Amino acid sequence: MKSEETRWLTDAEQELWRTIREFLWQFPSAMDRQLLRDSNMLSGEYSVLAVLSESTEPSLRPADVATALRWDRSRLSHLLRRMESKGLISRCADETDRRGHQITLTAQGRTTVEEAAPAHVSFVREAFFDSLNKTERSALESALPKILASLEQQGLKDGSC
Repeated sequence: MKSEETRWLTDAEQELWRTIREFLWQFPSAMDRQLLRDSNMLSGEYSVLAVLSESTEPSLRPADVATALRWDRSRLSHLLRRMESKGLISRCADETDRRGHQITLTAQGRTTVEEAAPAHVSFVREAFFDSLNKTERSALESALPKILASLEQQGLKDGSC
């Protein structure tokens, strides 16, 4: 793209973008620190455990977990191996498709997510929601889906390929 075609950010937009960028770097790190401190796991592990624990099915295919989290399957595959070695999940052959696997939450995994949830929800509430008033929350509820839709339209959203 030629420089005369570039729609440069205004000073206000650039300042907002820098704030958003800092949030995108800081919040996930803070969430991981909270989960490590309180539950000895990272946010990816918690996310997988949450999907499994909230499912009405006793087990899920990795592709279904990846879709629920909007992750690509290779990212999930490595994480599932680590979680299985920690005893949080078990994997077994898929009875409907012998090439695939089903993921099941182990008793230890269920206990882990159930014990982690209260502190994690408190972190999210205190760090995120309590810092916003109703108008600010409504603005995010309106803006974030539009940004995600734009990423999807551009083919840049995880899980969209």
